[in-house]
Amino acid sequence: MRASVKSTPRWVHAHGSRLLAGGTLLALLYLGRHALIPLALAIMISLLLAPAVRILGRIGIGRIPSVFMVVLLLAVSCLTVAIALGAQVLRIAGSLPQYEATIHRKLRTLDESTLGKVRMFTAQASGLIAVQDPVSTSPTATAGQHASGSTSAAEQPRAAAYQPLQLVGRLVTTIWRPLQGTGIVLLVVIFVLLEHESLRDRFIRVAGVTDIRATTLALNDAGERLSRYFVSQSLVNLLFGVVIWAVLGVLGVPQPMLWGTLAVVMRFVPYVGVATAALFPTALSFAVDPGWSLAVSTFVLFIGLDIVAAQLLEPRLYGHATGLSPLSVVVAGIFWSSLWGPVGLVLSTPLTLCLLVAGRHTKALGVLELLLADAQPLTLPQRFYQRALAGDPHEIVVNARTFLKTHSLAQYCDRVLLPALHLARLDAEHSAAGQGHQQKIRRTVVQVVTALNGNPGIQQRRVRGAVLDEISAGRRLRQQREEVSGKWQGPLDVPAGSVVLCLGLGSPPDDLAAELLVRVLRAERLDARHFSAQELDVGLPPGADPDGVSIIFLVSAFPNPARERSQPLIDQVQGLFPRAQVVGLFCSGVNPPSADGPANGSMQRIANSLQQGVDLCQSWGQKRRDGAALAIPALADVSG
Repeated sequence: MRASVKSTPRWVHAHGSRLLAGGTLLALLYLGRHALIPLALAIMISLLLAPAVRILGRIGIGRIPSVFMVVLLLAVSCLTVAIALGAQVLRIAGSLPQYEATIHRKLRTLDESTLGKVRMFTAQASGLIAVQDPVSTSPTATAGQHASGSTSAAEQPRAAAYQPLQLVGRLVTTIWRPLQGTGIVLLVVIFVLLEHESLRDRFIRVAGVTDIRATTLALNDAGERLSRYFVSQSLVNLLFGVVIWAVLGVLGVPQPMLWGTLAVVMRFVPYVGVATAALFPTALSFAVDPGWSLAVSTFVLFIGLDIVAAQLLEPRLYGHATGLSPLSVVVAGIFWSSLWGPVGLVLSTPLTLCLLVAGRHTKALGVLELLLADAQPLTLPQRFYQRALAGDPHEIVVNARTFLKTHSLAQYCDRVLLPALHLARLDAEHSAAGQGHQQKIRRTVVQVVTALNGNPGIQQRRVRGAVLDEISAGRRLRQQREEVSGKWQGPLDVPAGSVVLCLGLGSPPDDLAAELLVRVLRAERLDARHFSAQELDVGLPPGADPDGVSIIFLVSAFPNPARERSQPLIDQVQGLFPRAQVVGLFCSGVNPPSADGPANGSMQRIANSLQQGVDLCQSWGQKRRDGAALAIPALADVSG
């Protein structure tokens, strides 16, 4: 009790300090957004301009002239584009009165087909409920309105005199804050580019000079990912805008260059940018065209082209260069936009990418990589084991068939199934998995192996859970084949050297691994059969020829002491089958295969995986004079 009482304050203190640090950080991000937003924008822009500065430096231009030339070119380009786009916006505003009749007619049509019917229904319903009293107009109110109207008319000349000055003041007030923010950003960009190396060294010093290698790797990783993301997305967005410009020009939408440029800029905003950019040209098409086809075509063009770019062009160009999961991008957009508004939404992906790199290279922030990365959080064996504990063979089979599209069944057993069973065994040894969990795992393994084996006749035969609980998974899978092929799993009168025997070293997992090897070999058209060491104690069945067996596999699913005590079993099988080759197939479990392996004893060969066992049988079969000697002569059931 004393230990638990003492440990509780430490736990509370540790988690309380973390929550306090997180809350303080969020508060600083929100309260300091007016200073942090220009700084973040400047750093992102400097990453785009840094390659151009390096190119100018390589051709002999100094650092300071290179920085000023690149920033000046950026400012002039942005100003030129802004002036051109502003002129087009004014031109559109001046031409809108020409389309007033078309707009009114379409709005009246929409009103009649939607809100008009609703109003008619509500009017009829309100007439059935109550009758409204007419509202009388007060003479005093009318007189007051006339008086105020006359006063306004008297003050109109004085207001007209101040109108130009007010217009200039409003214009200056409107553009001053954007100009001020742009100037601050450009100023910070200049200093960041001028002191690029110094800032890098300072960051390394702050992050930890004792581990320069890790800090350098983190900086290189962040720089490469951000540069690749910015450059690739800029190229895609530029191509997107050019296509929008060209297609809208063909369709006849006014000012197509304006909408193409807007599409380029707004596509940097995740998810909602393209839809927002599509609203303006769609509204203009609505006003210009007497019909509805131009507006519909414009909106479909934006959305359809964005889908094509997102699904076909971007994956081929830079794929998963950011390493962020789609869900983390959405959550990051919500998070940063709530803190920093629209600018936070634009910067959400780069900022989250920096957090991912920090989590990847900093042990204390490793949870960030787990939450944000697009990599699988669980390995394939862990997912198999977790789904087996949940009793969900369907998801396991779906994942397995995806794996089998590019790999063999033997590789799936080696990399996924057997390591997953090793995890189950480790939990059982530590009493973490009870008998009920082990029974559920056995049932799931039988269902998965049966489904992957592809034998419809076997899959239709269901076994009761109570029966399966009494036998091992390997034994049940072997019974499936015996139901079709008989007790000896095939004919006894076979050509010399045509049978491969698979024996488990004794434990239920060894028995299952031997059964999996049999199924893998039979999928390769080899006459493989599964027996236990106890069945060989009574000798060979009547009519069986010892020379019919060419290879005997002694299979062990996991590293265990039984491998070192396998010599009596080796002597037994060599006495029964003197001409057969004895191979020890010792799987490595969740650990990488050992190069040394256990003592060979009298075994001719050691294999570390089912795939090596298959390769061994195939190579020995090719060396025989009659290469078809190991082939199955005519079995009714090959897959089982």
